[in-house]
Amino acid sequence: MFIATLVADGLAGGQLSDASDRLASSGCAPGPRQWLDEGRAADIAFDSNPDQARATLEGAFAATDVIVQPAAHREKKLLVADMDSTMITVECIDELADYAGIKGQIAEVTERAMRGELDFAEALDARVALLKDLEESAIDRCLAERVRDTSGAATLVKTMAARGSTTVLVSGGFTRFAGPVGERLGFQRVIANVLEIAEARLTGTVTKPIVDSATKETTLLAVREELGLAPAQTLAVGDGANDLAMIRQAGLGVAYRAKPIVAAAAGARIDHTDLTTLLYAQGILRSEWVAA
Repeated sequence: MFIATLVADGLAGGQLSDASDRLASSGCAPGPRQWLDEGRAADIAFDSNPDQARATLEGAFAATDVIVQPAAHREKKLLVADMDSTMITVECIDELADYAGIKGQIAEVTERAMRGELDFAEALDARVALLKDLEESAIDRCLAERVRDTSGAATLVKTMAARGSTTVLVSGGFTRFAGPVGERLGFQRVIANVLEIAEARLTGTVTKPIVDSATKETTLLAVREELGLAPAQTLAVGDGANDLAMIRQAGLGVAYRAKPIVAAAAGARIDHTDLTTLLYAQGILRSEWVAA
């Protein structure tokens, strides 16, 4: 048995009927429909051909996200999440660069790295080197003035934690941002790079080894083993090329408003709605959410 979860602002009953008809025409053998949040999210159960179901439903309805997955282990026990442009709305290194007057220069490299066009570690070293001698105080200013939580992030993390899941924030960004963000959103564990500082100024270096794609993947695998979970019980979400490895390892790997290389490879994608879609995807009713 499989589940297709449709999420949209103003989701209508007629769209669900249409979706069921499309699934039937594609040989997926649809079954019952159920509202998770009337006018916002609903499930359609079906018996077969999940890849065909996804191909049939994705893009079929305007501004609607569709997540297709097995019904078994639908509710996840491990969340591993990226931070920049996923749990928060910005890329911290780009915003920090603005305080050094070089945002455009660094943002271009960030974009290429997130598209998978550059080696992540090399690109990070190059960008951080350009921040040498920036005052340490710029970090706290940037955190206060620029860093904003993505809609639904805190509700997602806190609801999953309250239901017994383990939540891990793994960022290719920096601990000076990830620590406060992780605490605010309710993550139980936080892993990120350490910006090196001397005499209240950035040295232009980060502590090695760098937290990169391999770190994210090994973190998911190690915590999964530690908790004795099946792969199907894990959820990973991110937006950049350095998130691909962990997304591929997760039972539900999700591309959130992601770069094309990530969106094309992920098992599910969120392009229109916010991160609470990942609660609907787990069958968690809105009435059961923990307020942010």
